[in-house]
Amino acid sequence: MTLSLLGLLGGLALLIVLTMRGMSLFVATPLCALIVALTAGIPLLPPLAGEDGVNLITQYMDGFTGFIASWFFVFLLGSLFGKLMESSGGADSVSRWIITRLGTSQAALAVVLACAVLTYGGVSLFVVAFSVYPMALALFRGANLPRRFIPATLAFGSVTFTMTSAGSPEIQNWIPIEFLGTSPLAAWQASLVVAIFMASAGYVWLRWMLRRAVERGEVFEARSDDPQSGRNQLPHPALAMIPLLLVLGISFTTHDALGTSALIVALLAGCIGAALINLRHLHRPGEALAEGGTGALIAIGNTAAVVGFGTVAKVSPAFDAAVVWVTGLPGSGLVSAAVAVSAIAAMTGSASGGQAIALPILGPHYIDQGVDPDQLHRVVAISSGALDSLPHNGYVVTTIRAICKETHAAAYAPMGALTVIIPLLGLILCLGLFAIGF
Repeated sequence: MTLSLLGLLGGLALLIVLTMRGMSLFVATPLCALIVALTAGIPLLPPLAGEDGVNLITQYMDGFTGFIASWFFVFLLGSLFGKLMESSGGADSVSRWIITRLGTSQAALAVVLACAVLTYGGVSLFVVAFSVYPMALALFRGANLPRRFIPATLAFGSVTFTMTSAGSPEIQNWIPIEFLGTSPLAAWQASLVVAIFMASAGYVWLRWMLRRAVERGEVFEARSDDPQSGRNQLPHPALAMIPLLLVLGISFTTHDALGTSALIVALLAGCIGAALINLRHLHRPGEALAEGGTGALIAIGNTAAVVGFGTVAKVSPAFDAAVVWVTGLPGSGLVSAAVAVSAIAAMTGSASGGQAIALPILGPHYIDQGVDPDQLHRVVAISSGALDSLPHNGYVVTTIRAICKETHAAAYAPMGALTVIIPLLGLILCLGLFAIGF
């Protein structure tokens, strides 16, 4: 068991280090999964597996291919939507309108608000990053802000105060319903306070980091593969907004009936809208579609690789022991639930993964102890969105590398501050509110 634990922690630590150093996840995750398997006594090949059939190759590929099978069309349409918004000039048009109304000093706020509206409207977190990035790039270019902060800005508006808040249609707010019998609005009063705190504190911190960077002389650095800017002929901002409103409106109104498929319908409508409404402004649409398809493959591949590692980690003896240990911690059930979900989300690099593993054990255990289900729902949701955002998280890797084309060395520090530390502070605030009977 000790060797398995060392292998699990060592594999996770090595994955974080290799990710920060820029190694491809297609190489890093199988390597780190191999360490976990060797130290856990997991057979490496299917022919060597025993009666249960558990082995490294099958586990890794089940996680890898399963994620692609579930999310490929969402990634593809999300990437195409973003490229069509670039090609049509819609992203530039919207960004210029915002800059004119709010001023260049509010570029970061505009990106955060755009992400927050889409996320709370039911658009997948990955799709939000794809969709808003073109506008964010144009806004940061217009405001001459360092582009390495774009991933942090996108993530802050998507995976902090909106993803885990009461009423959010994101899966992180819906998984607890199945196990606790609650509703998406569980403990909404405390959730509202926590969301306001995270939004306010995070934005102040983001503005401070941007100001410090500008004072050090950092500016926006254009690249040869950036979307074209400075075009004279752009669609009207009202028309350019229609595709975004289509995605938001359709995903919000059809989410309950269609589930995840609502995103496919919404994004398809957004792609068609971006192409038709801004048809005469489209610039090299063939290239845009080709780049969008390639970008989708890279993005989903990076995420699937991390899921593959997490799938191997889940079958190690140390993982089971860690789950049992953190769920058996003494004290308030809410506190131990927060620790358990946070730890498992960190190990798997997934907020939803941390919930799905912990809740079957936590739910019945703490409900039997008399813990309020609504409070438990909110604590589990918020805690799942903190340590999940370590460098190896699929969303983090996809946003930094595949979408924004940055490096972890340049972009992760501000992203980690806003997606790890701010949610942890929000979790502490939530626990405090419940402790005083709020």
